[in-house]
Amino acid sequence: MEPPCPILHDLALSFSPGIGVVTLRNLVNYFGSSQAVMEATKDTLQQVEGVGHKISTGILAGRIEAYERANKEMAFAKKHGIEILTFSDKRYPQRLRQCYDAPSVLYYRGTADLNSSRVVSIVGSRNATIYGKKICVELMEGLTDYNVLVVSGLAYGIDSCAHKESVKYSIPTVGVLGHGLDMIYPAANRKLAVAMLGNGGLLTEFPSLTKPDRQNFPQRNRIIAGLADVVIVIEAAMRGGALITAEIANNYNRDVCAFPGNIDQEYSEGCNFLIKSNRAHLISRVKDLEYLMNWEKEYKTPVLAPAKADPTLTSIEKRLVELINKNGPIGIDEIASEMQVIQGKIVMALLELEMKGLVVALPGKVFRTA
Repeated sequence: MEPPCPILHDLALSFSPGIGVVTLRNLVNYFGSSQAVMEATKDTLQQVEGVGHKISTGILAGRIEAYERANKEMAFAKKHGIEILTFSDKRYPQRLRQCYDAPSVLYYRGTADLNSSRVVSIVGSRNATIYGKKICVELMEGLTDYNVLVVSGLAYGIDSCAHKESVKYSIPTVGVLGHGLDMIYPAANRKLAVAMLGNGGLLTEFPSLTKPDRQNFPQRNRIIAGLADVVIVIEAAMRGGALITAEIANNYNRDVCAFPGNIDQEYSEGCNFLIKSNRAHLISRVKDLEYLMNWEKEYKTPVLAPAKADPTLTSIEKRLVELINKNGPIGIDEIASEMQVIQGKIVMALLELEMKGLVVALPGKVFRTA
């Protein structure tokens, strides 16, 4: 008889009572695997930080029930084409794995690569205005050329708009749910969810039979933030999930961008606050996002013969072009160190080269040849 697969132990541990995601990770790191945790004695369990009498007793007393529930969940997943992703799975989202409170188990149904090279999370008000929807539509149309995965929460308003436009433009899009994959909430988005499965997917940390309870949605927001390179807030009031997601993203050291809005509108207050308090970059179009994220198209090294032959270039400008071309994108401090020239002279020369169209300035005082 073959031994149970590792996923069974991972699931069983996740179903053990009283264990949060941080404590669970500490347990696995200490013992080396979920199976070792489930087979540990009470005394050894309590050697782990955060594990006391209550948690260790719960793990031991709930083992049988936890494995029974894990077997049922695996059967449900197999029947409905759901992937169960754990930390040990290379398909687990690598960006999310870096977060200290990442879920130990994810349930995923779809075709999109959760480790896409560029991931954008889009959040906003459930009560989206005409202005907010217009911004969302224009943003999604602009993102068609950037090879991104779009993540949102499949809620009413901005979430639904982002998913619908993604489907329209064949942009991979994933909805992160606050319940199990045995249902869709809100029910009105069922048709949209089905359409997303063809070029995207549905993702949740909640097992089947988990209802869309209110407390689940702030919890799922950390997944929306953790999956992404950048979180974009399109429209938001001062209270709500969009600002929670933006705050989590900042804590995860993710970039956050926000579209400004009318100062008299309730659903612009949140975005304006994020910008005013330096919690988000102000953007007004896709080009702003491209600049902030350095998402320009792949650059091919140009032939430098014309630059060498150009009599209008000064000696320092020629040296700069050669150095930047040789080293690729390079920061101004490194340029100054390499050339042994006063930084003020370099700045002026770089400005001249920008005006001549020979170099391009990138965020963070980094430069590349044009």
